[in-house]
Order: sequence, then structure tokens, then C-alpha cells
Amino acid sequence: MRGIYPMANTPLMPKATAVWLVDNTALSFTQIASFCKLHPLEVKAIADGEAAQGIKGLDPILTGQLSREEVEKAQNDPNYQLKLQGSKVVVPESKRKGPRYTPVSRRQDRPNAILWLVRNHPELKDAQIMRLVGTTKPTIAAIRDRTHWNSANLTPSDPVTLGLCSQLELDMEVEKGAKNAPQPMAGEPVERLMPVEETTNEDAIAAAFSFDPSQPVKREEEEEIDADAVFANLGSLKSDESEVGEEGDAPASEDATAETDDDVAEGEETEGEETK
Repeated sequence: MRGIYPMANTPLMPKATAVWLVDNTALSFTQIASFCKLHPLEVKAIADGEAAQGIKGLDPILTGQLSREEVEKAQNDPNYQLKLQGSKVVVPESKRKGPRYTPVSRRQDRPNAILWLVRNHPELKDAQIMRLVGTTKPTIAAIRDRTHWNSANLTPSDPVTLGLCSQLELDMEVEKGAKNAPQPMAGEPVERLMPVEETTNEDAIAAAFSFDPSQPVKREEEEEIDADAVFANLGSLKSDESEVGEEGDAPASEDATAETDDDVAEGEETEGEETK
């Protein structure tokens, strides 16, 4: 009799629930048996103390399986069948242990996803990439070292777009990788993306759409041109050039006088030889 009822509609600890309903309510054996998925004779044996003697009763109202209004309604109507309340707690699905399953139609996209993760998220470890994409460590090493047999034809592709993982899973792994990444040295500039609040506000959007590429970009601080300063610089340049010219002429005159003295000395020597 018990096997014909689906387990999804069976209350938690049916015998303990039946013990509590027998002791604390005026429900009929048939109503209790129908709710607890037991035989009416089994419920009668519990009421007579012949069965479930060492079982402590479990309050279905306290556990959220029944409401007090439902019990009162069933007590007033012997033909009414108690209805089990739905669970208010969402039980998460049990995660499978082992490598991530990837459909056959998407397995050819895994190298592209690995290349995208290696380039855009270098903080991710091999184990994290394996969890996201469902690949092996040698494949990751081959793509990272460019020794993969198809490395020339690989194109980086977002694994979320390819359907290999969800955006939530990727964000969680990236956050873990960022926490474990080495911190930058003091004083070293850190390149970071601007916050979403700054890039999506009204001013940023208006500035992005109002940009005109045909117009030159104005400098934030334009230097003011002073005419007096320009002419003063020109005057100083001219004075420097004149000084350089005078310095260059002086050595030339000295060389000329030296050459004339040498010529005179040579002439006197030749005249002395002729007289001899």
C-alpha cells in the first residue's frame, strides 16, 4: 500500500507524523493514513499502542508541512483529505564531482575559450580554467605555449558566449583568481577598469554620443602667447650670434698676422743667402 504513493507527496518522517496526529488531533484513521501514506490498520495499531511505541511524534505544523487551518478544516469534514504544503526552501541541485561535461557539438570551441581565458584573465589558474571549460591541463599548457596542433587557427572567444559556462561562474572564478594574485609593488601604477557607475551615468553617455571626430580635440590648458616674451627671446638669440661671430673672427686675424711674420722671416733668409 505504501509503495503506490509518490515520495514527493510523502511528509517527512511519516510514522512520527502519524504518532503526533493521533495524539494531538481528532482526525480519522483514514485521513491520517492518506496524509502519511500509511495503511489505516497501521494507524489504528499506532493508536492502540501496538506499533511505533518508541517513536516520538513530529509536529507537521512546526515543520511547515501542514497549516493549522488545514488541520481544523479536516477535523470539521471527515471526508476532507489533508494536503501537504509545498516547501518554501529551494534545495540546490547536487553538483557532480569530476570533469565538467561538454556537449559534443561544443567541444571544438574549447581551445578558443581557453585562449580567451589565458589572454584576458592571466590571474586564473589551470584548475580554474579546467572547471570552467572542462578541459585538461596538457591542453591548457599547449595553448599557452603555442604548441597546440591547431594554434595557428585558434581565435579567442568568450566561453560564456560559446555556452561553455555561465557568466556567474566566470565572475566567481575571476574574483577568486584576483584574490590569490600577487599584489603590485608600492608606487607601481595599477591599471584598472573604471567602475560601472562612472561609465553608465548620464554624463558619460552624453559625452560619448556628443563626440565629433571631425573637430580637433581642445587642450585642457592652452598656453597663452606673450609677444614681448617672444621678441625678447629673439633679441637674446641675435646677441648670442654676434658674440659667436666676433669670437670666430679673432682667431682668423691672429692666423693672418702669424702667416705674414713667417713670410718676412723666409724673405730675410733668402736675401742673406744671395749676398753670400
